[in-house]
Amino acid sequence: MKGLTYFSIALLFLILIGLIFKSIPILQETSLGHLFFTTEWQPLKMKFGLLPFIISTLYVTIVAIIISVPLCLLSAIYLSEYADKRIIAFVNPLIDILAGIPSVIFGIWGIIEVVPLVRDFIAPAFGTTSSGYTILTGGIVLSIMIFPIIIHVLLEVFETIPEDLKSASLSVGATKWQTVKFVILRKAAPGVISAIVLGLSRAFGETLALLMVVGNVIMIPISPLDPGYPLTALIANNYGEMMSIPLYDSALMLASFILFVIVLIFNFISRRILKNIERKIA
Repeated sequence: MKGLTYFSIALLFLILIGLIFKSIPILQETSLGHLFFTTEWQPLKMKFGLLPFIISTLYVTIVAIIISVPLCLLSAIYLSEYADKRIIAFVNPLIDILAGIPSVIFGIWGIIEVVPLVRDFIAPAFGTTSSGYTILTGGIVLSIMIFPIIIHVLLEVFETIPEDLKSASLSVGATKWQTVKFVILRKAAPGVISAIVLGLSRAFGETLALLMVVGNVIMIPISPLDPGYPLTALIANNYGEMMSIPLYDSALMLASFILFVIVLIFNFISRRILKNIERKIA
């Protein structure tokens, strides 16, 4: 068991080492700063600017988190504190089904429903035109995809809150909402942060659905109604072509490495926030 535990930990470093090794050829030809902060992506001319893909990845993930976190948090509070048992028995299986739907189905749903919504209603409401294949569309689809994992973790966290704490709050005259706000959410803060981090990790790694709805236009998106091109879509779209162009393989592996590092950074920051919250609560 000890050996298997160390092996599972070692996999993280093996992946990291493999990506670094495959990224070395492009780094020997071009500086990391040039790759990070230029926008030209022309593999035939040996130009591999990754900035539009990095910005698009961050943008669509932030939009998805902004949409999904309030929705998941309020839904979890309702299901754990207010909902009737019959409602819970009805809703929980539906959330499980949502978690098991293949990402391609979410992509098709995005094309059929969300793209026309953004194109015909949301964009005109803001005085602009759009094809519907935008960062906002990707964020909406992605928020629904990460909804099950966040809400499941939140429900489990809320279940661990001792009933004595809730009863004590209610016994001194606090309302149900005051108990939720000042007791349950305060006690559950570390778990809420963990749920958001899990959602972020899933959001960063999602590929197929985003590839279908964000437009895949190489540009730096200025607003959510602009198209984008996330790193995952770049890798999925171009991986089969990389062997015919020098350094293409290395450029795509570098894109994978950047995505890997972004996830690690967000997890590290979240762990620091989590420790600070736990220290304050203690």
